[in-house]
Amino acid sequence: MELRFIFVLSLWITAASSLYKIGIGIADVTGPAAGVTFLGYGKAEQSGEGIHLRQFARAFLIEDSTSRVAFVSIDSAIMGDQIKKDVLKKLKEKLPGMYDANNLMLSSTHTHSTPGGYMLYMLFDLSTLGYVQQTLNCLVKGITLSILRAHDKLDYGRIFVNQGELKGISMSRSPQSYLLNPEVERAQYEHNVDKTMVQLKFESEYGVPLGVINWYAVHATSMNNTNRLISSDNVGYASVLFEQKMNPDSFIGKGPFVAAFASSNLGDVSPNIKGPRCQKSGRPCDIPGPACDVDELCVASGPGDDMKDSTRIIAQRLFDRAYKLMVEKPMNEIKGPIKSIHQFVDMTKEEVDYKVPGGGMVKGKGCKPAMGHTFSSGTIDGPGLFSFESGSKSSDNPLWDLVTNFVPKPSPEQVECHAEKSILISTGEFNYPLAWSPKIVSTQLAVIGPFIIACVPGEFTTMSGRRVRKAVSDVLCKNSKCTVVIAGLCNSYTDYITTPEEYKLQRYEGASTLYGPYTLPIYLKQYKKLAEALLNSDVKLDPGPEPVDLRPEAWSLLPSPMRDSPLGNHNFGDCIEQPPYSATWGQTVKAKFVSSHPRNNPMLEQTFLTVERLTDDSNWNIVATDANWETEFIWKSVSWLWSTSVAEIKWTIPKNTTPGLYRIRHFGYFRMYFGGGRLGKYFGTSETFKVTEN
Repeated sequence: MELRFIFVLSLWITAASSLYKIGIGIADVTGPAAGVTFLGYGKAEQSGEGIHLRQFARAFLIEDSTSRVAFVSIDSAIMGDQIKKDVLKKLKEKLPGMYDANNLMLSSTHTHSTPGGYMLYMLFDLSTLGYVQQTLNCLVKGITLSILRAHDKLDYGRIFVNQGELKGISMSRSPQSYLLNPEVERAQYEHNVDKTMVQLKFESEYGVPLGVINWYAVHATSMNNTNRLISSDNVGYASVLFEQKMNPDSFIGKGPFVAAFASSNLGDVSPNIKGPRCQKSGRPCDIPGPACDVDELCVASGPGDDMKDSTRIIAQRLFDRAYKLMVEKPMNEIKGPIKSIHQFVDMTKEEVDYKVPGGGMVKGKGCKPAMGHTFSSGTIDGPGLFSFESGSKSSDNPLWDLVTNFVPKPSPEQVECHAEKSILISTGEFNYPLAWSPKIVSTQLAVIGPFIIACVPGEFTTMSGRRVRKAVSDVLCKNSKCTVVIAGLCNSYTDYITTPEEYKLQRYEGASTLYGPYTLPIYLKQYKKLAEALLNSDVKLDPGPEPVDLRPEAWSLLPSPMRDSPLGNHNFGDCIEQPPYSATWGQTVKAKFVSSHPRNNPMLEQTFLTVERLTDDSNWNIVATDANWETEFIWKSVSWLWSTSVAEIKWTIPKNTTPGLYRIRHFGYFRMYFGGGRLGKYFGTSETFKVTEN
C-alpha cells in the first residue's frame, strides 16, 4: 500500500511539474474622479467631471520551476518609469526577491479618458497644469494590489494560445504614410492595419477558465475629447463584458475570472471607422488637408450614432471575437521555459546601420527628442497637445503660453538630425522648468515557451510593429514555430515610432517620433540584442542608464481642493432631486445629491454610488456601482467661492432588470472647515422608485 501511494504521488508530482503556476488578480486604479485633466487628447479644458467606467489593473503571473514573469494591463493613457519603480519598491517589501525590472511588464491600454498628471515630463503633463501626485498614487497602489492578489492565487494551471481575424472595428488613420513603405513589404500583408487578435487563455489544472489576455491593435479613442467622465473606453468595456459573462454573480472588478484587452502596435489605427468628416458640412476631410471651414473641425467617428454608442459597439465586437477564441478549437497549449530580460537605453547615444529600401546602407543615429509642427494639429481622432489650429502658433493652454517665451530655437545639429521634421519644439534641448521628453527608455522581452512578448515603450505604427515582430522572430524562432506579440505603451512612453519611410511624410505620427528618422532601426537593433541575450545564457546585459526621478523638480499650477461646505440649508448627502415614482427598462433614472469634491478621496476599491433593489426579505441588494456601464456619476461645482457642489447620478435601466422597488445612494468624503482639513464621511439615499418591464 505504501509503495502504491509513493508511485501515485510521484506521478502527480511529474504531471504538476509540466504545468505552470498561474496567478491572476484585478484591482481598482481609478484616479481623481473630477478636477484633473484627462491625458491623451491633451486638451486642458477636458477636465474630469465624474465616472462612467472605472479603471482597473489586471495582473497575470506565470511561473515555472526556475523563473517567473508578470504582465499587467492597466486602464490608463500611458505608462511611466516612475510608476514601475514605485511598484517594484512596494513589491520588494511584500515579496522580496521575486519581481524586478526584468520580469515585470506594465502595459497601458491607452484610453484617452482617464486622469493625467503622473508622467512628470513637461510635454506629457502640460495639459494637466503639471504634476498630480494623487493620480500616480492611485496607479501605483492599484497595480501593486493587483499583483499581490495574483500572487496569492498562484496554483498549477495551463496556458493556451489562439488567434483569429477581426474586421469591422479598425482603420488606418495615416494610409498615405503606410503607402511609403516598400511595395514588396506591403505585399506580404492583406491589410494596412493588423486585423489578427492573439489571445492567451489561462485555466486551472482541472480545466476551469481563469482568465485571458488578448492583443489587438486599435486605439482606445471611441470616447472623443468632449467626454468629461472617466472611461476605460472600448477595450476597457470589452474587459467588463467578458468578466460579466464569466462572473455573473460578482461586482465588476471583484470576480475570479479576469480578461485583459491589452494594447499593441496601434500607432496609426483608429476605431472611428466611419472616417473623418467636417463636423458641420459632413464633407470628407483629413489632418492635414483637405481642410474644413474655419468654424468646424475634422473628426472621425463611428460606428455608432454617438461616442458612447461607438464605444459599446467596438467593445461588443472585441468581446464577441475574444470569447469565441476562448471556447473554439483548435488551441495550442504553451509549454516551455520562462525567460525575461530588460535594459534601459539612451536613445540619443545610439547609432545604427540601416539598409534603405532599394538602396544601400546608411549610418543613422538617435537625435535628441523633438516634436514636429504637424504634431500640434493632431489627428482625426482629436486635436494636438496644445489645441492649435493647423498652422497656428496660439494655444488655449495657459501653461504652454507661460513657457512660450522661453522655448529656444532648435540647434543646427537638431535640424539636421531630424531631417524632414519641421521642429515645433526641441524637447531634448529644453529643460525648463524640468525635462520635457525622456532620453532614456525601457526595452523588454519575455518568453513563455514559444510565446514571446515584446514590451515596447510607445505607440508603434502597424508596419513598425510588424518589423519588430519579425526581428525578434528571426532570432528566437529560427527552428521552431512561435508567436510574437507587441505589448504597447509598456513601462516607458516615448510617443510614436514610425518606419523611416513613413517618417518622411511627417503626418502626426512622424512628427511625434521623438528621436528622428532612425528611431525604429535603433529599436530593431535593440530588440535583436535582447533576443540574442535570451538565447545565450552566458551573455549578461548591463541594466543600462536608469532614468532620473523628476519628482524633486516637479511642480503644478493645479490647486488642491478647498474645504467643502454643503448647499444652503442642506447637509452633505441630501437628495435634492428625487428619481421618478416609476420607470421602465431602457429609461434613464436620475437623482441629485449635495456633494463634496471627489478629489478628497478617489474611493479606490469603493464606489461613489450604488443602485439597490429591495428583496423579498426586506434587505437591500446592490445591483450596480459606478463601475457599471449603465451608471454615470457626474460631479458639478455650484460655487467656487463657497466650495459647494452637487452630484448627479444616472442609471439607465438594463433590459431584463428584475421588477421591484429600487433606490439610489451616493457616498463621499467632505473636507471640514474647522478641523485642520480632516475628512468626514457621508452618504445619501434617494426615495424608492418602482421598476417595471414596460
